[in-house]
Amino acid sequence: MAVSLSSLTSSLSSLSFSSNISSKPTTLSLPRTFSLSRSPKFHSLTVTATTLASPAEPEIADLKTYVKSRLPGGFAAQTIIGTGRRKTAIARVVLQEGTGKIFINYRDAKEYLQGNPIWLQYIKVPLLTLGYETSFDVFVKAEGGGLSGQAQAITLGIARALLKVSEGHRVPLRQQGLLTRDSRSVERKKVGLKKARKAPQYSKR
Repeated sequence: MAVSLSSLTSSLSSLSFSSNISSKPTTLSLPRTFSLSRSPKFHSLTVTATTLASPAEPEIADLKTYVKSRLPGGFAAQTIIGTGRRKTAIARVVLQEGTGKIFINYRDAKEYLQGNPIWLQYIKVPLLTLGYETSFDVFVKAEGGGLSGQAQAITLGIARALLKVSEGHRVPLRQQGLLTRDSRSVERKKVGLKKARKAPQYSKR
């Protein structure tokens, strides 16, 4: 009996000792590695979000004062200027070295032309023809007519302004038909007719 009791006590003590050893690394290792791996990611995300949102705010704050600061003395005092006309629309265009921004009546071109892709493509054609889409900033004062006529008037104004940059631009612009003023306009209404040429229905009796 003495031998069996001593063997039992020794086995129990060895079991309790092994359980104490196994419990320590589980409580210490798992939570620490989990918390340390997650915490830095959230801090880095918040820092990048705040830095990306800050630089775009001052430029959109007051676009009118920004355009006036770029054009001291107004449109007439600038050197690279061109005037374009289409239907009843008139556009005065000023070119300055820049990154390709376009402003119409102190507003962004995309906002002013209501995001219409055709009208936006009109005003970029002269710059794309010469490869200057990211070399000049365009400032426009447009009046009269509708947005379609103003967009085509801006096209002619930009093409004429590019001639003042270099006379060598005349040949490629002329080949694309960008220096020709489109003289078509709405024909006036006639007396006795419904429109310019539309007549009322003829009645014999």
